[in-house]
Amino acid sequence: MSTGSPEKTHHHLGEDVDHAGHVDTGVMSRRWIYIGAIVILVGILVAGLVSWSNIKATNEATNKANQLKNSLAAAGLPVPTTDQIVRVLGTDGGAVCADPATALRHGIDRVGLTNGAAGPGQRPTIGAPGVVNAERIVLQTYCPSKVDDFEDQVRHLKFDDVANS
Repeated sequence: MSTGSPEKTHHHLGEDVDHAGHVDTGVMSRRWIYIGAIVILVGILVAGLVSWSNIKATNEATNKANQLKNSLAAAGLPVPTTDQIVRVLGTDGGAVCADPATALRHGIDRVGLTNGAAGPGQRPTIGAPGVVNAERIVLQTYCPSKVDDFEDQVRHLKFDDVANS
C-alpha cells in the first residue's frame, strides 16, 4: 500500500487523472480563471475608452458653448446658459450647421423679418441686424465653412435699428 498520492496521468484535455479515475480539474479551472480575467480586463478597457470619449465630447461642447456665449455677449445679443447651448448645439452646431442655406432655414429667417401678422396680413419689414447676427455667430463658432453660404442667403435683406431690437 502506498502512503503517497496516487499516480497521475495527463489527459489530452489538460486534466490530470489518477488511476482510480478521479479527475484533478486544477489545470482547467486555472484556464477559466485566466479567460475570465482577460474578459473582465477587456470590458474595463472598453468602458474606459467610452467614458474618455464622452468626457472629451462634453469638454469640447462646453468650450464651444463658452466661446459662443462670449461672442453673443460681445455682439450685445441675449446669451443662453452653457447647458442650453450644449444641449441644442453639441459639438457640431446641430441643426443650425446641418445646412444653413436650405429653403426651411431661409424661411425661418424670413419669418423673423415680418410684421408678426398671420396669413394675408403678414408683410415683410426691415428687421434688426440681431435677427440674423446670432445665427451668423453660431455658424462662425461651430461651422465656419458654411458662413459664406449663409451670407449669400441674407446679403440682400434690409436691416436697420428698429424698436425693441
